[in-house]
Amino acid sequence: MSTSELDALRSGQLWEDFCESLKSAGAEVLAAGTPEDDLTRAEGYRYLTRLLRLSLEKHLEFSDPNCPQFYSLSHETAKIGNDNPDNFYQNCAVDGRRSYRITGNAGHAEYLSIETKAGSFAGQGNMAPTGHITLEDLELGPEGEFALLVSATRQPGNWLPMTEASDNILVRQTFRDRALEPKIDLRIECLDPQDAPVLDPTEFAAQLKRVVPFVNGTAGLFRNWMLGFSEHINALPPNDQKMCLQAGGDPAIYYHNSYWQLAPEEALLIEFMPPKDCRTWNFQLSNFWMESLDYRFHRIHLNRSSAHYEQDGSVRIVVAATDPGGAFPNWLTTAGQSGGSMLLRYVEASDFPPVKTRVIALQQLASGRIH
Repeated sequence: MSTSELDALRSGQLWEDFCESLKSAGAEVLAAGTPEDDLTRAEGYRYLTRLLRLSLEKHLEFSDPNCPQFYSLSHETAKIGNDNPDNFYQNCAVDGRRSYRITGNAGHAEYLSIETKAGSFAGQGNMAPTGHITLEDLELGPEGEFALLVSATRQPGNWLPMTEASDNILVRQTFRDRALEPKIDLRIECLDPQDAPVLDPTEFAAQLKRVVPFVNGTAGLFRNWMLGFSEHINALPPNDQKMCLQAGGDPAIYYHNSYWQLAPEEALLIEFMPPKDCRTWNFQLSNFWMESLDYRFHRIHLNRSSAHYEQDGSVRIVVAATDPGGAFPNWLTTAGQSGGSMLLRYVEASDFPPVKTRVIALQQLASGRIH
C-alpha cells in the first residue's frame, strides 16, 4: 500500500471513494433492455443491496485462506444467477498454493458436489471448476464420515484438485425437501496455517476496493444473460453449457435457462419427459435479476420428488398468476411477477429430452380445453 493510500485511509478518503463507486451499480437497474415496471425496478435496487451484503461477506469477513470458513454466497435473502431453491450453497476462500482438509458426514442429501474455482463475478478469471468431486466419488467410513484433501498436488484417497490459481470452493447440497432434510455439516482446515488473523489496515483497504466490482460484475453479467434469453421468451431451449460453466455452473448439471413473460390472463404450459437416468431434476421461476422467487412463501419450483407425473411418466407444469384448478397439480405461481427468468436443470442425466412450451389462455386451461 502506497503512502497516498495510507493517507486516504487515515483521512477518510478511502471510505468516500468506496461510497462514490457504489453509485455506479445503480446504472445496472436503469440499463437499456431492463423492464421499467415499478416491481422490477424495486427488486433491482434490492438486488444491489443484497449483492453488497454478499460482497462484504466474501471480501471482508471470509476472505482469509489461511483461516478458512464456510459461508453462503447465495441463500434465502441474497441470491445469484438462478439460485436453486433445493440447494444449500457453501463457499470458502482458499489459496491454491496451500493444502486443506474438508471433513463431514454423507448425510441424506440427494446430491453433493464440491468444486474448486479461480476467479469471480467481478471479472477476474474463469469460474469453470479447477476441481470437481461428488458424494459418489468419496470413500466413506462405516458411519458415512469422510475426509477430503484439497490441494494442487495429487493426494492418495479422497482428493479434490486445485490449481495454484484456485482461490475459492463452492459446495452444492441438493435436497428433495430442503425445509425438512438435515444439511451435511462440513468443516475445513488449512494444513499449513499461519498465525490467527489480525486486521491489517493495508489489506483492508485492498479488500474494500474489491467489494463494488463484485456487485457491478454480478449484476451486469446476469442482466446481459437476460437480454440474450429475450430472444426465446416462453421457450425453454438448452443453454450454452460452456457459458454456464464459466459462470460457476456444475459440470454434472445440464441447464435450460430462459425468459418467461405472461399477462395475468395467460398461463405457460411446460411439458417434458425426464431423462431415463437422472439423479434429480428441478424447475424454478425467478425474477428478471435471476433471483429465485421467494420460495419461503410461494410455490415457485418443483423437483423430481415433489412433482406429479402423467401416466406415461412425463411432467406437465403450469406457470400462472392464479391456480387453474386440480387438473394441474404442478401449478407454480408467478408471485405477482409479469416476467422473469426460468430454469430447468438435470443432474447427472444420461440424455436430454426436448422441452415443449406454449402459452394458453388461463380460462381455457381452467376449463380443461387443451390439446
